[in-house]
Parts: sequence; structure tokens; C-alpha cells
Amino acid sequence: MRDLVRAYVATVHTTYLDHSAHLAPGTRATLPLVAAGEVTVVVAAAQRLHLIATTDPLPAPQGPEVELRDEHRGTRWTVRFFDPSVLPPLGLLLEDTPADVRRVLGIADTVYHLTVAVGGGLTGHHAQHTGVALANQHAKALRDLERLRVALPRQERTVDELGDCTRLGLDRAAALLAAELTSGRVAPEPGTPAASCLAAVLDDVKR
Repeated sequence: MRDLVRAYVATVHTTYLDHSAHLAPGTRATLPLVAAGEVTVVVAAAQRLHLIATTDPLPAPQGPEVELRDEHRGTRWTVRFFDPSVLPPLGLLLEDTPADVRRVLGIADTVYHLTVAVGGGLTGHHAQHTGVALANQHAKALRDLERLRVALPRQERTVDELGDCTRLGLDRAAALLAAELTSGRVAPEPGTPAASCLAAVLDDVKR
């Protein structure tokens, strides 16, 4: 299973990096996975399999913990594996939401957080689609945020906070920031994804 997950992560990353190679150098350098330079991909087995790329420093592996290293186009990553036998609180989660899993792991900042179905979800074909989708998502978010900074120059810091919420999947915080940036014209319903909040703010400023 570890080799399968390692190959999946490698395919996601190589596809992401190859797909973004056509972008202008300055634009490519701002993509989260490229800008990070080196990440740790935490593989957390809860009810689902969570793949969390982070730049947060982690302590050296202990006991049965395992780490595997790979590199492509100058971006390096280390894959670390955690399951309830290594980190018992993972087995106690009633719902393995991304926020709950990150809380158990103690990870605050992420480059991405993917959830994958064990088995059929770990195919190379699925990994390629994920890599392309992730690169496109990151590139679009960067473009959208830059448009917002231009449209709302006095609220640049709040726009940056919205960008952080979008990257981290902090839906509630993103909804509050969307309302603040639009003076309440955008009022996302509970559960609205952070990315949708960003899109709604962008639509609002275009009017």
C-alpha cells in the first residue's frame, strides 16, 4: 500500500509540475507546489485516505513511522504515513473532515489537502487527472486573487486572507471574509465551499 500511495503522490506532483511548465516563469513560480520548493505529504488513514501537502516542519520519524523521498523539476517531497496504530486519535474521529484530520495531525498550513478512496481511487489515471485539476485550480485562484487586489486595493490584506482560506479549505472563515469584502452583498449559505466564496466576491466586483 505504501508503494501504491507513493506512486500516486509522485504522479500527482509530476503531472502538476509538467502541466504548469507552459506557464510564464513568473506565474509558474507562484503556484503553491512550485513556490514551496519542498513539502511533506502526510498520508493519514482515517475513514478515508487523506493526502496533505504541507510546508510545516515535522519531527523526525519515530518507531514504526516511515518516510519516502522523491523529486521532480526541482520540487522535492517527503511522504510520511500515519494511521491509528501510529496516531491513535485518527481512529477516534467520528467524521474525518479535512479540518478534523489536520487538527489531529497538528498541521496548520497546507499546499493541498486531497481525500482519496482506498483501492480504485489510487490509480495512475486518477492521479493524472488530480494533478491537472490541482494545477488548474491553483492557477485560477491566483488569477482571481490578483483581480480582486486590483479591484479592491484598500482591502488587499483581506483579499489575501480570503486566498489563504480558499487554499486551506476554511469555508466558514471564507464566507465571513466574502461578506466583509462586499459589504454584505455576498452572504454565502452555511457549507458553501471557500472557492465558491472567492468566485462570488469576484462576480460582485465585476458588476
